[in-house]
Formats: sequence, structure tokens, C-alpha cells
Amino acid sequence: MSNAAPPRKDPEQPWRAEGTPEGPRRPGGPGLRGGKWWGLLVTALIVFLLAWVGLNYLGQGNQPTISYTEFSRQVSEGNVATIYSKGDAIQGQLKSARNNPEGGGRYTRFKTQRPAFADDRLWQNLSSHGVTVTARPVVQERSFLSNLLLSLIPILILVAVWVFFARRLGGALSGGAGGLFGRRAPPRPVGPAPGTERTTFADVAGIDEVKGELDDVVDFLEHPDAYRRMGAKLPRGVLLAGPPGTGKTLLARAVAGEAGVPFFSASASEFIEMIVGVGASRVRELFAEARKVAPSIIFIDEIDTIGRARSGSTAMSGHDEREQTLNQILTEMDGFSGSEGVIVIAATNRADILDPALTRPGRFDRVVSVAPPDRSGREAILRIHTRDVPLAPDVDLARLARATPGMTGADLANLANEAALLAVKRKQDRVTAADLSEALEKVQLGAERTLVMPEEDRRRTAYHESGHALLGMLQPGADPVRKITIVPRGRALGVTMSTPEVERYAHSEEYLRGRIIGALGGMAAEEVVYGVVTTGAESDLEQVTNIARGMVARWGMSERVGRLSALPSDAQQAYGLAAAPQTLDVIDAEMRRIVDECYDEARRKLRDHRGQLDALAGALLEHETLEEADAYRIAGVPRLTKEAEEPR
Repeated sequence: MSNAAPPRKDPEQPWRAEGTPEGPRRPGGPGLRGGKWWGLLVTALIVFLLAWVGLNYLGQGNQPTISYTEFSRQVSEGNVATIYSKGDAIQGQLKSARNNPEGGGRYTRFKTQRPAFADDRLWQNLSSHGVTVTARPVVQERSFLSNLLLSLIPILILVAVWVFFARRLGGALSGGAGGLFGRRAPPRPVGPAPGTERTTFADVAGIDEVKGELDDVVDFLEHPDAYRRMGAKLPRGVLLAGPPGTGKTLLARAVAGEAGVPFFSASASEFIEMIVGVGASRVRELFAEARKVAPSIIFIDEIDTIGRARSGSTAMSGHDEREQTLNQILTEMDGFSGSEGVIVIAATNRADILDPALTRPGRFDRVVSVAPPDRSGREAILRIHTRDVPLAPDVDLARLARATPGMTGADLANLANEAALLAVKRKQDRVTAADLSEALEKVQLGAERTLVMPEEDRRRTAYHESGHALLGMLQPGADPVRKITIVPRGRALGVTMSTPEVERYAHSEEYLRGRIIGALGGMAAEEVVYGVVTTGAESDLEQVTNIARGMVARWGMSERVGRLSALPSDAQQAYGLAAAPQTLDVIDAEMRRIVDECYDEARRKLRDHRGQLDALAGALLEHETLEEADAYRIAGVPRLTKEAEEPR
């Protein structure tokens, strides 16, 4: 079963829809798109024929000019049939075509000019050779109407091209800028492809508490009369807030599929255009379509694109368009009386920067936090994503779930897919535990690189990773070491992987200091063994800096700074709030103090356990990769904790 969002049927339609009833196409909608192309082709053909007729038939007033000498010769030869004269200008027609001596091909009709000094007894020559002198011009000049039509043809062609491109731009000229050609009829959305099933709560796992929050929405859509009798109104909007990949879009589709109502999905960025007013027009069309097939659900993804907190400063035109689109959404949601049955679900991973007018009661009444799944949730998600994957008997999804703390549903789906790809490459008929383990390493650590390192660099890398691992084993309460390798992966020359045995939702100061000590273990080991520091600790220092800054400025773990959140968030900075320069100096000094203390402790522990450090480095140089059990055995450090069961 596919959980992908249904595609758009029309590029002018900034949303996707599923579960909507099939209906007759409205004039001008996407059902007539083929007719538009045929109409354009026929129009172009008619314009071409008109131009051709005008230039060839109506343009016959153009005739070649010949010399008076050539004219006299044709009169003498008796080849001139008729002439018409006006002053010294003469035009006429030959009896048979002749070649023009001055170039221009053969001619029958002609015009010439009689010189004022000519004394050739022209009238007698014409009479003797039987030439008819007419009272009307041989070639009629074009009438005023003909000239007008010929002059209008290029203008008509330009107008037709302009109208065509205006229609292709959709709402930019017709819907968004005042309706120069009439309001563009929004295309009626259609349902999913035949034979596909809609997403339901059976396709969602690991976030049961969130599903419970949304059960009210499903129940209202299924039994609206029961709520109306009690005078209850459903929340007009539900905001799903959480990290990327936690299943917010899937949840919204599951709510619509569970209730069996139409589902309109759009990304907030798809409403924004360069022309001011287009976004607001598209929002109106989307809400109008949803009301027509109510009860229905509108889902707006990444709403922080247009829903950021508005500032009082003068905005550029792009910001004007964003604010107009946001204002239109607010207006449309205020227009709900609760009886339409249209529910707006929005998703964001930056709920802290949303405009207060958007999150107030009456707009998005309910804010639901979608967090990464716990261990039991990860196991359930893995079972969903592997139900179409043939698994070998040695695969233990519960054990795999314990090894993937912090991974979201999207990460787990990618993990299952990577394992299946590895099995196909190895020409296996089942996915084994080894495939899943290697896929996990690839996802978390990066793909292996073929890199030939000098022996000295390889030895230094072994001590660097051994320093990380040994301090992780010796530090009380630290995350257990799962694997050590000096095989280059991604951007790293070596990796030490540590994951917690149980889910951690709050971290103590001792645990955070232990993480800093472990992260500094590689640099400390290089200084203890070689007396120098290399560039290999760059990512370690970034991790240490982030932890130390959080301890001092956000989590109140510094006596000098106090129990304050000293560094403002992005939303606070938007309102002009920032830390004082003196506070920043104190934060910097406290961060340095904590890191220096942890680094001194890391060097002291490695000096005290130098033999264990050498043993780990030697084993890494020999085997390149050490699993958890082998690493603890070689280091001679007993596992102080046993495999803990996470409360379900």
C-alpha cells in the first residue's frame, strides 16, 4: 500500500486531493485542456490563412516598374493590350508575359513613367497597334477596409499569443490580478487512482497518544449530529508540531482516510508567487473547493513558510505577498461556523516562530506535539515498513528498535529500504540481520569509503577512536559503546557508536559532563600518546560546544549565569530580545571553564588507564572494527549495567 501523497492533476492547482467525488468538469477546467490546444491550433491556422489571402489577393496592387524604353518596345511589338494614364504615370497589361530586362522575373501587368521631354507621338503609336486606353486603373488600389484588416492582423496575432500565455500563468493575470480575462475556474479535484486504498490509522504506528488526540476529529466527522445536539463545536484547526519525519503528513491523511472524507493537501510555499495577491486567491479557491465537498479536511504542510510572526517594520513586496496569504487563511478560518464540517490541519517543525494570531483559540485551537517514537513505537513502525519485505528468521525487530533511539518514522522507513537494497545487490531472497545492521551503520555513520591512509595516520585514528570508546566505558552513566571502527565512513576517518540502553527524556548535569568527556576523548588520547593535537577532532568540538552552551545558557547549570535562559530563541529575537554583552562574556567564560575541567579529567583518566588504551588501539589496527562485546573484553571493563527494559 502506498502512502505517498496523490499527485496534482493540473499544474495550475496548488493542492492535491484524494477521496473527493468524481463530478462533471466545469467549463475551462482541466477536462477541457485538450480542447484548448485544438482551439489554439485552429485559431493559428485561421490567422495564417487570413494573412496569406491578404498578402496575395488584396495585395495585387503591387506591380513591377519597367523603363519607358521597355514600354515603347512592347508597344512597337504590338504586345500591349490596355493602358491607363494619369498625368505622366502609366500602368498597363501585356498580351503575353515578358521578361523584365531590369530584373524581377516575368511580368504581365506593369507601371512606368513617361519623361516630360519625350516627343514620340505616343497616342498615334497606341492607336496604330490597337491598344485600348481605359478610363479606370488596370490594377485597382486596395480599399480602406482592406488596408485596415491587413494592419490589424499583426495586432491580433500578438493579442492571441498574450492571451495564451496569460491563461498558462493561471491566476497570475486572471484570478490574482483583478481578472483581466475573467476569473479562472479552479479545477475540480478528483479521487485517488483506482485500485489504491486510502491511508488509515492501521498505517500509523509509534504515536498512539497523538492518534488519541485526533480521535475526536474522526468521531466528529463520522457523527456530526451527535455533537451538534450537545452544542459542541469541533476545533476549527489542529496544529501538528514536531521534528521532521515524525509522520505529521501521514497522520493528517490517516484522519481523512479513517473518517472517509475528502482530503486536500498543499504545501504553504505553493501558494506564494511573485505577483502580490495570487496566494490569497489560491487560498480562497482551496477553501471554496473544500466547502463544496464538506465534510472534508484541508492539510497545509510547512505552515511556518507563511505563518511566521509578523513584525512591525516595513516589509518588502515578497513579505507583503506572504502576509496577504496568511491574512486570507486567518479570514477563511474565521468564516467557519462549525457547521460546514471543514477542518484545517497544519504541520510545522517550528511552532515557536508562528504568528500568535494563527495559534490562538478559534483558529488552531489544538496544538498536538508529534515526538519521535519510543522503543515500542519504533518496533511497531519497523513492522509496518517491513510487512512487504521478506525477512530471514534471524531478524529481531525488537533488538533493532533498541539500537535506534531517536530515529523517526521516516528514518526507520529509510533503514528498511536500505536493507532491502543491500539484499537485492547480494542476490538474496530474504533480508537478514546482517543486512539490517549494515544498513543501520550506513544510515547513522555514512557509507564506507575506500581510502588508503598512511600507517601513521591509521595508527593515530585508532588511538583517537580508542580514547572515545574507553572514556565511554569508564564514565559512570555514559551510553554503552556499541561499535568501534577505523574504516572511513562519510567524512569521518573512524567512528565510535554509542547508544543509550533506555530512552532519555531529561539529562542530568553529570550525564552531560560525561558526554563532553567522551567527545573530548579522541583529542585527549592524541595529546597523551603523541603530545600533539590534529584536525580530526573538528566534529567532536562542535558537539562539545553545543552541549556546553546549552548547559550554561539554556538549562541553568552554571552558578554565575544562574537559573536563566540567557540566549533568546529565534522567536524572541524577532521581537528584539537579546542577551546583554556582559551576559555573553559570562556565558563564554563558563563554557570554557566546563570544557577545560572535562578535558583535564579526560586526560587524567586516559593516563591512568594507558594500558587499556593501547590494547584497544592495537585490536583496532588488527581488526579495524570491534563489536560491543569484543570492545569491552579487550578493554577489560565489565558492563556495569545489564540490558534494561524500557517501560512500555
